[in-house]
Amino acid sequence: MDDHDLVRMGVCALLRANMSAAPVDLFEARDLAEALAIYEGNQDAIELVLLDLALPDTQGLSGLAQFRSRYPGARIIVLSGTGATSLAQDTLAQGAMTLGAFAYLPKSATLREVVSFIRACGLLGGDAVNSEPSAAPPLTHATQPLSSNARHKLTKRQLQILNWLLEGKTNHEIAVLAGIGEGTVKNYVGSILLQFGLHSRAQLISSLR
Repeated sequence: MDDHDLVRMGVCALLRANMSAAPVDLFEARDLAEALAIYEGNQDAIELVLLDLALPDTQGLSGLAQFRSRYPGARIIVLSGTGATSLAQDTLAQGAMTLGAFAYLPKSATLREVVSFIRACGLLGGDAVNSEPSAAPPLTHATQPLSSNARHKLTKRQLQILNWLLEGKTNHEIAVLAGIGEGTVKNYVGSILLQFGLHSRAQLISSLR
C-alpha cells in the first residue's frame, strides 16, 4: 500500500468520524482516471474534491489542470506532495491557485488539520460535529491573493458569516444568530481568512469594507 492510499484512507476515516447526523457521501479514487470517472457520474452530489498531487497517473499540477479543464466548476482542494522544499511548495501553491484550486494544503499538515479545514468550510453535512477545535488549522499554504474571486469561492454559510463579520458582530453574536457554537464560528472565521490570504478579522474588515 503506497503513501497515497494511506492518506486517502486516513482522511476518509476522519471525515466519517466528524460528520453531522446527516451523513455525507464520500467517493474514493486510486488515481486521476478513476477520480474523473467518479466525478462524471456524480457531479450533482459532489461538493468538494480533495486532489492529491501524488496520484500515480499525474505529475506536478497536471492532475489539477486536467480536472479543471474537464470540469471547470469543480471545487478542488489540492493536497501537496511530500518532500518538497519551502520554495517548491510556494511555487506549487501559486500554480494551484492560478489554475483555480479552492485551496492548497501541504501534506506536511496532519490529517486532522486537513479534515478540520474541510469541516470549517461547512462541508460535513451541517454545523454539528463530534468535536470542535478552538480555531482553524494553521495551514499556511491554504491561501490565495485577496480578490473578488475569493468571495465567489465561499460557501453560502461562509458568505453569511462574512457579512456578519463586516457588520462588526462578535463571535458570540454570530453564534446566536446562526444557531451554532462559538467554536464552529471560529472555524468559519479561520477558513474565511484562509480563503482571502489574511491573518486577522481586522485585516478582513478593512480590506472589504
